[in-house]
Amino acid sequence: MPPRRRRDPAVTSAPGLVVRGLRKTYGAHTAVDDVSFTLAPGSSLGIVGESGSGKTTTVRMLVGLERADAGTVTLDGRDRSARPRGRSERLARAREIQMVFQDPYLSLDPRVTVGGCVDEVLRLHFRLAPAARRARVAELLDQVGLGPREAAALPRALSGGQRQRVAIARALAAEPRVLVLDEAVAALDVSIQAQILELLTRIRREAGVGYLFVTHDLGVVRHVTDDLVVLHHGRIAESGPTSRVLTTPEHPYTRLLLDSVPRRGWDPARIAQQRAAASG
Repeated sequence: MPPRRRRDPAVTSAPGLVVRGLRKTYGAHTAVDDVSFTLAPGSSLGIVGESGSGKTTTVRMLVGLERADAGTVTLDGRDRSARPRGRSERLARAREIQMVFQDPYLSLDPRVTVGGCVDEVLRLHFRLAPAARRARVAELLDQVGLGPREAAALPRALSGGQRQRVAIARALAAEPRVLVLDEAVAALDVSIQAQILELLTRIRREAGVGYLFVTHDLGVVRHVTDDLVVLHHGRIAESGPTSRVLTTPEHPYTRLLLDSVPRRGWDPARIAQQRAAASG
């Protein structure tokens, strides 16, 4: 088995991912305004909100795809706000925070086998002999419930749930401190969603990686997150322990999100009126 990256005790005792006062504008439009939250090591945080709430822009700033106009992002005490200096720092930052997207097929090379996709990450970030890499690829795929048959297959030969497992294995190959799951189960059938969420819960318990769930699905965050941030028009409407926010919401927008979930006696016309009033 190849060597694993050892966690520095000083690092694991650090506050994890700390976001303070993030702001991003596009011309006259403010996409994110004064967003702050903390993701402790090994914990799970949900960011919820409708389209246009600022979820995607916030995540893009966390992983370095967008530069914030104001605010800071630190991970284990290291500042990620400034532009990285050179290739080595870019790779180090990429290892620290990995992403799993809604449609893994778009992020997997259709010409490369599943095993090759995971091996590519190992070759990029670690100096391992070929035999050690092969062993690590097999271990990672086994961790997400895939075997030699899937390892030799191209992504198009797999089901949606299997491809999402590949995406998770590839992200874990970098041994990240934080895994960002951007609507990662939204496109899956309910039964497959449950399998993936159970898998993620087990991996978090075993690997100690922190999860940042970005979703519109309150059912998902209810079961897999410790804390919750509700975004509305780029600002935090409400935040706190998930159980408290979803059980006794304090902000009208949070209550509107909860009321929008279809159930017996649900009145879509009333919800539409409430939504129009909130937008106004």
